[in-house]
Amino acid sequence: MSEASGETVIIKKYANRRLYNTKSSSYITLDHLAKMTREGVDFKVLDAKTGADITHSILTQIIMDEESAGGEQMLPVNFLRQLIGMYGNSMQGLVPHYLEASMENFRSNQAKLREAFEASLGANPLAKLAQQNLAMFKAAASAFVPGLVEEKPDTKPDPAASDQNDEIATLRAQMAEMQKQLDKLGK
Repeated sequence: MSEASGETVIIKKYANRRLYNTKSSSYITLDHLAKMTREGVDFKVLDAKTGADITHSILTQIIMDEESAGGEQMLPVNFLRQLIGMYGNSMQGLVPHYLEASMENFRSNQAKLREAFEASLGANPLAKLAQQNLAMFKAAASAFVPGLVEEKPDTKPDPAASDQNDEIATLRAQMAEMQKQLDKLGK
């Protein structure tokens, strides 16, 4: 049910409270509309009899269903009381614009926070363990395919790595000797 093609999908609501997706020619539920909303699909809900746009009330219905579905509620009681208190207030006309701007800022900050969190994983002890595993893998790979892994010039030699390098050098010498013997046998 992915209608994210850029055009507005028309949903018709009939008197029997059924919702009909005109694009997919199928009946849908409020759960489908909630999923479409999460996927960023633009839709408009029209009353099938009058043609009136009832998108606002349908979205409000979805929020009410989500809030009462159990689990954790997103809208705090104090916020709801303040919101209700704004109806009829002289500032009522500004509230929708303010809430839209606040939600946009929240989404922007959420994306920045996610990026900062992902960047901070570099200091994670598990990341250090992964780096050690990668270094061991590179050492093993270079033993079997010389020149495959290039060393960085700014790395300082590690005494344990020096012992490992000696073992690798010995293995390389043994492999070279075996290759010479195989070449002699092949002639």
